[in-house]
Amino acid sequence: IIVPITWVFFASLKTPQEFFMNPWKMPSSFYFKNFVDAFIGANMRQYFLNSVIVTALALIILLVVSLPAAYVLARFEFKFKNLINRLFTIGLFININYIVIPIFLMLLSWNRSIEPIVGMNLFINNRFALALVYASTSLPFTIYLLSSYFRTLPRAFEEAAWIDGASHFQTMFKVMIPMALPSVVTVILFNFLSFWNEYIIALTLMPSEKLRTLPVGLINLQQAARGAANPGPMYAGMVLVMLPTLILYIFVQR
Repeated sequence: IIVPITWVFFASLKTPQEFFMNPWKMPSSFYFKNFVDAFIGANMRQYFLNSVIVTALALIILLVVSLPAAYVLARFEFKFKNLINRLFTIGLFININYIVIPIFLMLLSWNRSIEPIVGMNLFINNRFALALVYASTSLPFTIYLLSSYFRTLPRAFEEAAWIDGASHFQTMFKVMIPMALPSVVTVILFNFLSFWNEYIIALTLMPSEKLRTLPVGLINLQQAARGAANPGPMYAGMVLVMLPTLILYIFVQR
């Protein structure tokens, strides 16, 4: 892992002449123009902002839905509980890339029906809709992981909270979720990596160039690098994609 990551960082700081003379040689100087060309010239600044918005929205939606759902499935008995658990378990084995076209056709149909009423796109070329698809397709894994962790927590803490007069919601938010923080951080890390680096769904649901995310925006840099024989901005774009994930992992690895 270290070798290719280091190679990409070095390549992003080289002039075209340095890169083609010896791709494995360390850069003689830091050629930051590659980052300027990628961030401003290739519109990676807008793609970066789109990725931040979509990833943040998807994580918020996912946590708001999955935390209560996982807690209820782990701690309470009710009708159809086993069926719901099985459905989420089945969802673990569905690869989202295989069903992206049916999802697109479904959202396109909804969009055509509602666009004349609201006068705007609600399901295609919409960052919130993309975040909603990300969150919903990640629910099976997230709920499975969180509910498994909730089951390991002693019931004595809940019983103590109920004796003190706490409601189910207060018990969940003030007692159980703070105790499940390691699992919550794990969920955030895994899903952040998944959302941030996702390509197929973003390419399908966001055809507008202004609304592209970073992985899709790298296509522009790749095409420009081929035409201009200058791979530096492309590798600078790769660094922009990798850097937030590396920083997040460094802060939450414990």
